[in-house]
Amino acid sequence: MKIATWNVNSVRQRLDSLTAWLKECEPDIVCLQEIKCQDDAFPREPLEALGYNVAVHGQKTFNGVALLSKLPFDEVTSGLDGGDGDVQARFLEALVSTKDGVVRVVSLYLPNGNPAPGDKYDYKLQWMDRLAAFARKRLALEEPLVLAGDYNVIPTADDARNPDAWREDALFLPTTRDKFRALINLGLTDAIRATSDAADLYSFWDYQAGAWQKNNGIRIDHLLLSPQAADRLTGAGIDKHVRGWDKPSDHVPVYVELAIEPR
Repeated sequence: MKIATWNVNSVRQRLDSLTAWLKECEPDIVCLQEIKCQDDAFPREPLEALGYNVAVHGQKTFNGVALLSKLPFDEVTSGLDGGDGDVQARFLEALVSTKDGVVRVVSLYLPNGNPAPGDKYDYKLQWMDRLAAFARKRLALEEPLVLAGDYNVIPTADDARNPDAWREDALFLPTTRDKFRALINLGLTDAIRATSDAADLYSFWDYQAGAWQKNNGIRIDHLLLSPQAADRLTGAGIDKHVRGWDKPSDHVPVYVELAIEPR
């Protein structure tokens, strides 16, 4: 089973790239972020035509997450617990059944948090605490779980071409990295780092200052695996070439391969 995550930075603007990548990569489940549209404006038809079931938690102009799955959804839940009054569309969870049992997948779009300090950074940290509480509950179920998405976290200096440029950014502040490490320490595995310790594995290149041409990237899109998923890990990768396509997102797809047999 191949599970991927991609911040598409407006699904309607990237639809041609999304469909081309789906045909090329053939993932079983895809977690999308920053779809930037409401549920009824999501382009379901061309994706359903490729054999995907579609679940959407959208928001006008900003944020928004979606799940595409070649397997039927057993359950779909939107919104992260603990956020009374939080209307930002950043979290979508689904359960699917496979020949090897159930698999739980989450598409998440963690807040950017800039400028820091400030209200936006406080919201980011609170959201990370809520995510940790959610993960703790789900890990107790002892199921294969994949928490996939744009975390807006640069975990270590090896995850940035120029870490010094990010020292004061909310993505790389010590408190941000500490909270991400605490999440991992609940028993999760960073799929990319479990398969490679290379220092040039990036998933985001800014549109400004020739970042793509200079390979001035950062790794902020992550797939975190429960022990039951990590035990089945057979591969992981980053589809870097997609950044060079026409009218690209500033993020590229990241994927994990698990020894789980789809139905």
